[in-house]
Amino acid sequence: MKNLSFPKQIALGNRVVGNGHPSYIIAEIGANFDNSLAKAKELCHAAKESGADCAKFQSFISEKIVSGNGFRKMQLKGVHGTWGKPVEQVFKEAEFPREWHQEVSEYCNKIGIHFSTSPYDKEAVDLCVDLNVPFIKIGSGEITWLEMLSYIASKNIPMILATGDATLSEIDEAIRTIEESGNRNLILLQCITNYPSMIESANINVLKTYQSAFDILTGYSDHSPGDVVILGSVALGGCVIEKHFTLDKKGQGPDHPHSMDVAELALMVKRVRELEIAMGSTRKFVVEEETETVYVQRRGLYINKDIPAGYIITEDDITVLRPALGIAPKYKSTIIGKTAKCDLKAYEPIYWDNL
Repeated sequence: MKNLSFPKQIALGNRVVGNGHPSYIIAEIGANFDNSLAKAKELCHAAKESGADCAKFQSFISEKIVSGNGFRKMQLKGVHGTWGKPVEQVFKEAEFPREWHQEVSEYCNKIGIHFSTSPYDKEAVDLCVDLNVPFIKIGSGEITWLEMLSYIASKNIPMILATGDATLSEIDEAIRTIEESGNRNLILLQCITNYPSMIESANINVLKTYQSAFDILTGYSDHSPGDVVILGSVALGGCVIEKHFTLDKKGQGPDHPHSMDVAELALMVKRVRELEIAMGSTRKFVVEEETETVYVQRRGLYINKDIPAGYIITEDDITVLRPALGIAPKYKSTIIGKTAKCDLKAYEPIYWDNL
């Protein structure tokens, strides 16, 4: 099958992301609204104030996403095994009510931040369409549910696909499934699906593999402490970044402990924006603040003693000093044997007009 080419700039609502544009920052609220509509709105407002571009939720119904019986057949050693209650109960308590979606979406629009949500069933996908979300983010766990990927792609909404715990062949299969729908507005996110994940597992360099193998826009959905992984991904061209976000890291619920609080998110956004400025362009040039140091830190040819007009300059008469006034050092051999046209004072720069 012939690969479709993926765009290097994609419009997410009123924001263009990709080459030449600032990174798009998603504050993943997840379950951190603690089953409170008021807190959901408060989190959206805090995300906006912290500088995020989007406040994102997750839209699932417990019975449609997990099997309690299935989980009871496992001996859970990861975060799911630390909850102290059945997995299906935790998911039930974390549901973002469908009837709240419209109100929270309108609130986000009012305060000037994007609203989006990750759908985990087809009805939730349809709700995303009705709400005119700027993109649909697909969690890592859905990457092998090809029927769902195809259904989401058919809605022709920009897609952001997380690739945690996936092999390159599984990622390729998911991309080809999306390609078949004709939806080319796709961004791949590297992700480590542990909560929290370890910095040494981050493998940020895989973004270069994605960019090379699929010629596609990339980013990172990060669960590790701090912002070092996010900053690294931006430096490697990541155009979308995602972090879990909470008002209280000590709150009760599965997502609070590995989330950034308001101060942490605001600092991360500030550092990302500073990094983007520092990245500059691929063109090498002398910037305005270097216009003096280009002379101050470089060297020029100087005469090292008083000489009269008519004197023939030898190598022993020349020294190489800062600042870079007069003749450049690379022309030293050229001026040896030249005759001085005028008197020259010791440690004065030598100019072509002097010879």
